[in-house]
Amino acid sequence: MRTRLASVVGGAAILALVVTAGCGGGETPAPTNNNGEVPAPEVKEPIKIGALFAVTGPAAWLGKPESDTALMVASQINEAGGVTGKGEGRPIEVIVKDTEGDNAKAVRMIKELIREGVVAIIGPSRSGTSMAVVPIAGEEEVPLVSCAAAESIIKPVAERTWVFKTPQTDADCARRIFEHMKAKGITKVAIINGQTGFGSFGAKQLKALAPEYGMTIVAEQSYAPNAIDMTAQLTNIRNSGAEALVNWSIVAAQSQVAVDMKKLGITIPLYQSHGFGNVKYAQAAGEAGAGTIFPAGRLLIADTLEDDNEQKAVLTKYKADYEAAAGGAVSTFGGHAYDALWLVVEAIKKGGATRTGIRDALETSDFVGTAGHFKMSDQDHCGLDKEAFEMLTVEWKDGKATFVKLAE
Repeated sequence: MRTRLASVVGGAAILALVVTAGCGGGETPAPTNNNGEVPAPEVKEPIKIGALFAVTGPAAWLGKPESDTALMVASQINEAGGVTGKGEGRPIEVIVKDTEGDNAKAVRMIKELIREGVVAIIGPSRSGTSMAVVPIAGEEEVPLVSCAAAESIIKPVAERTWVFKTPQTDADCARRIFEHMKAKGITKVAIINGQTGFGSFGAKQLKALAPEYGMTIVAEQSYAPNAIDMTAQLTNIRNSGAEALVNWSIVAAQSQVAVDMKKLGITIPLYQSHGFGNVKYAQAAGEAGAGTIFPAGRLLIADTLEDDNEQKAVLTKYKADYEAAAGGAVSTFGGHAYDALWLVVEAIKKGGATRTGIRDALETSDFVGTAGHFKMSDQDHCGLDKEAFEMLTVEWKDGKATFVKLAE
């Protein structure tokens, strides 16, 4: 499945010829060629940027907002006259391909995009699909800006010279969770994760970092992306003596964990990863999800930020634009696509619309986006740290879930 954003070639992306009034009250004639004809305005070739998103399938709550965001931003750029600087005022054409969250489809589709002449690719939505296409981006030397969180997507950097990403890393998410637990005196932790690349990589980070924070992992469980009952896994966790549970997932089934915890009378704190950053997940959990704790970027609490916060203007504008265009609540996942596309556009402004120029410019990015202040380098192809997270919690009121900053 593929969606094309029509290039703006008849409006803002083209410099129209304007007939102005002369000093004598007449009109200044439009310029003509040697045959007395008014030349057609110049039509500039669009810059093609590929996008791999899970628009449908089990990760659609990630990919659909990403696709909607990328097309919206492209339209805004074109309406404003195209990409300035070394982009030479050219419009952009974002070519979206729906991976459905499937690794094999992602591999096939990145090859299609490369054949179609894209200068860069944003996405995929998921860590697993990102890892599947990373080798191809490197072999074909096309810049890839993933919208997935696993740190291994960009590390080791020496082997990922063409690969970047916009979400905060899973390692930093684990650090923020453990810091909060440590402050609460928690030392025994259970892990449950979705059986996806994101879930597996997250569980691995939790286990690797636990000793650094004095944590003992007392139980490990997992579930299929389409799971509808977690009773067996949660019973094992209840019997483990865990003082807190971390659920690491990006699929809709993650909402069932809170529901079944309540059914079983499990009252230990429930922590989620930043893969929980769409209010639909909290809404699906219902009142059982109230009190859930998770790290996330500041987009979800944009309206409550202080006016001097460097991200506030970006966050509030994107939130207003997206919610007006899409008719639904903003999510951190759409924000990842916003950051990815703008990072590519800023790289084109700086380095030109070539793959090498974009890659080199991306590596020196200094950009305030929805996930934080990106400061990339040849040693860091994400450019964010754990301070890009806020600790949030879920409040439930009048049948509606909302996210609020957790009181310290």
